[in-house]
Amino acid sequence: MPAPELASLLLILEGIFRPALTQPSFMNLVTLVAGWVQTMAPSHTVTESLLAAHVAGRRHHSAFHRFFSRATWDPDTIGYWLVQRLVDRLGDGVLRVVIDDTIASKKGPHVFGLGTHVDPVRSTKRYRVFTFGHCWVVLAVLCRVPFSHRAWALPVLFRLYRNKKECTKNSAAYRKKTELAREMLDLLCRWVADRRIEVTADSAYCNDTVTRALPPRVVLFGAMRPDAVLTALPSTSGASTGRPRKRGETLPKPTAFAEDPDEPWLTCIAEVYGRLRTVRYKTLCGQWYRACGVGELRVVIVATPKGAIPYRIFFCTDASINVRTILETYAERWGIEVFFRDAKQMLGFADSPARTRSAVLRTAPFVGLVYSVLVLWFVEGASTSPLAALPIRPWYEHKRGRCFADVLRAARRVLGPLDVFDLARDFNNLAKVEAAPVAARERAPDIAA
Repeated sequence: MPAPELASLLLILEGIFRPALTQPSFMNLVTLVAGWVQTMAPSHTVTESLLAAHVAGRRHHSAFHRFFSRATWDPDTIGYWLVQRLVDRLGDGVLRVVIDDTIASKKGPHVFGLGTHVDPVRSTKRYRVFTFGHCWVVLAVLCRVPFSHRAWALPVLFRLYRNKKECTKNSAAYRKKTELAREMLDLLCRWVADRRIEVTADSAYCNDTVTRALPPRVVLFGAMRPDAVLTALPSTSGASTGRPRKRGETLPKPTAFAEDPDEPWLTCIAEVYGRLRTVRYKTLCGQWYRACGVGELRVVIVATPKGAIPYRIFFCTDASINVRTILETYAERWGIEVFFRDAKQMLGFADSPARTRSAVLRTAPFVGLVYSVLVLWFVEGASTSPLAALPIRPWYEHKRGRCFADVLRAARRVLGPLDVFDLARDFNNLAKVEAAPVAARERAPDIAA
């Protein structure tokens, strides 16, 4: 009989991964998850995960390599079931998502999808740093969890961006990052029909490709360039001939509006990046026709006296939302940056040496989905388990919340004594697990978007 923590993890894996896999592939996946989580090597690979799971020499490694290179499962199908699990926990709440991209550095003449990309972390305005590797566009669901103060980004959809040179070389159709982002957003809208979706994205994804003909229930929180051309809503008074106007009179650009002495600066207190801050701002409503079409936006200009940029401009496609909500919602997009860091440093998001198309398109999404499953498992009761107890650190008494390292530590404690070849018996016994662990999961606080 599996322990309550192991039973809850197996049930989550069963509900999210099982519908997309055959029974043999699912058992291979559980072995890989158990080994991948326990891997302490500098890089995460299939063979290292087999060593960590104590499977090496007991079953041939080629079956686990074929799980990525030849099996028939699709990461989008697993993403669908993960979204359904998250939506069930949200109840009738708003579904908040974030879109961004990250680079996984790689080398090799025969690796699918490799290209040269600008590294946004190491680049500056005057000096651009190029990196050779994969560029992943990721859509993640933002969730509030009971064990941390910040919002966590749980990735559900992934797309590999291939630059023009690589597409031309391999006779493939070129697609921009924004086109990939819009494809994932449209897919999510089909999965969660009739639910309000709030999308947070930086300025790279705030353009016509993403915003064109978005459903009214999708609201975008984004960043705007300081020289954006803004217009008022067209006037409906007076008789006119011909096609009705789509835009009204030209409004001041954000920088001009910020420097206008006749427009006073206002202040509000907002919780951004984990702290309550007094923000000086100006706001106006208008159209950003080139990027967002004819809809009216709420534009917020924030003064940043301590930064290199004097003003930051944010906007929301729902003009009725107040300034504080816009600032706090946009700040929550930082959760996906934390995911990128944690997944690369602790789960090997960028470590895979996979070369074939199928293996490349599945390995990184597999790591991201495992990250989401582990966090969801921690939310649904594992965080209150004795196995999730924090190590004693007398020099770190001010720690209040939990991070992904704590989630990973608890998962390793649960999976460490496990013999993965006994999992078939454990799955058969899950239905006989007493109500105690189930009740413990039900007592766990719900995720709030």
